[in-house]
Amino acid sequence: MSIGKNKNFFAIFGLLYGATVWGVIWFPYRLLAESNISGVVASLYTYLIALVIGIFVFSRQWRGVFKQPKTIGWLLLAAGWTNLSYVLAVIDGEVMRVILLFYLSPVWTLLLAHFWLKERAGLKEAMVIVVSLLGAFIMLSDASRPSQLPLPSSQSDWLAVSAGIGFALTNVITRKSAHLSLAAKSFAVWVGVVLLSLFSILFFNQTLSLPCMINTRDWGLLLFIALLLFSSTLLVQYGVTHITAARASVIFLFELVVAAIAAYLLAGEAMTINAWTGGVLIVSAAVYTSTISDLD
Repeated sequence: MSIGKNKNFFAIFGLLYGATVWGVIWFPYRLLAESNISGVVASLYTYLIALVIGIFVFSRQWRGVFKQPKTIGWLLLAAGWTNLSYVLAVIDGEVMRVILLFYLSPVWTLLLAHFWLKERAGLKEAMVIVVSLLGAFIMLSDASRPSQLPLPSSQSDWLAVSAGIGFALTNVITRKSAHLSLAAKSFAVWVGVVLLSLFSILFFNQTLSLPCMINTRDWGLLLFIALLLFSSTLLVQYGVTHITAARASVIFLFELVVAAIAAYLLAGEAMTINAWTGGVLIVSAAVYTSTISDLD
């Protein structure tokens, strides 16, 4: 097998691995929540462990840690919020509903790219926005309350939408900071979640479970999640570096398959007709977005 084929294989594997991790990671977080370890506290510990592992793995790159551009701060906040809000959403909300609302992110990416990066949005981009929002409209519609506007109706819904916006913001910032290294991008995610978790604990009356209060089984879960987060961050970054945006976006949709199966088998969650219909429109728009982005 040639070097090129090896890179292609490992890039695809990395993306599939990342999609699988994010399709099932909600389950161990829910197990921790059942032990009264909140999503914020669990995120603090898991991303802190991932950060510590990263410090050892990238120990030789610390010389340039204080020489990063100012945009790393914005990337830190956006990526941190994306990951934290996604975790909080899937702990309390219906898994597939959360993920589909998250997949509205191409809409926000197009809007941010238009107004911030001054990238001209044409008819194709406008069509993507309309189809995505139509899918969200159908998915959020409640037949029992036809007079109510189809808006996110729960905290998990709003967190899922905000995670998608954060992901779009992360993509746009990354475009403006293409020179950032794999280590810098990874640390931005880990440090961002740790800082935002600490902020939430300090200022929003979150109860912090001290290390001595956590039993062996839950520490095992925290370590397991941290290893998944660390490995998926690196493998996904490798994948998106060696595969076109169009192919990467389509491969990432494997997360929906994994999440649908896991949610049904592990939590007994099944999607409604509205969710299926709206989800198909949202996913179709996401696939089409990656295609036109690649053609451009």
